[in-house]
Amino acid sequence: MTAAYPAAVPFLEPVTLTGDLVVLEPLRTEHHDALVAAASDGALWELWYTSVPTPQAMAAEVERRLALAAAGSMLPFTVRRRDTGAVVGMTTYMDVDAQNRRLEVGSTWTARSAQRTGVNAESKLLLLTHAFEQLRCIAVEFRTHWMNQQSRTAIARLGAKQDGVLRSHRVDQDGVLRDTVVFSIVAAEWPAVRAELRRRLAQHRP
Repeated sequence: MTAAYPAAVPFLEPVTLTGDLVVLEPLRTEHHDALVAAASDGALWELWYTSVPTPQAMAAEVERRLALAAAGSMLPFTVRRRDTGAVVGMTTYMDVDAQNRRLEVGSTWTARSAQRTGVNAESKLLLLTHAFEQLRCIAVEFRTHWMNQQSRTAIARLGAKQDGVLRSHRVDQDGVLRDTVVFSIVAAEWPAVRAELRRRLAQHRP
């Protein structure tokens, strides 16, 4: 008989994850104004293949994520730079399946000025470390729009493997059908992924 997978700490306990470059702190309503400023850095909502809220829609998006957190299906974070203290984006644990020890890292966006600075790489390192080493996840998923080539490339660079494409997966806000690309990292792959992320981050440290 196959042994049961070992138990882990509760999946959705709020937690602050701290690295050298960024702090991921539990999302709060007080983050609203700083998140509007971060999304305005590059007018990120103008990219049609992403789902970054406009300044007018930010309050509703914060409330949506907090409601999902209260319902037990999401753990949302605000991303803050350590050097300046500035809020530069959002990310989440979502689609949580605690019984099967799986979750998705998604609903992520980063202010343009913070892109390619190590902020996103360290955020992923923090999230994946917590997922695999504290939550004892079996697998972590990433999903993105078929047309979002930048996101697909970034996910693949993490070491995630493409599982497949969900065709006509959902209807986006503009009414257009979206094809979704699904990637994952499984527990056996985590040590190699962790080593590569640490190597990449060394380039951004003094």
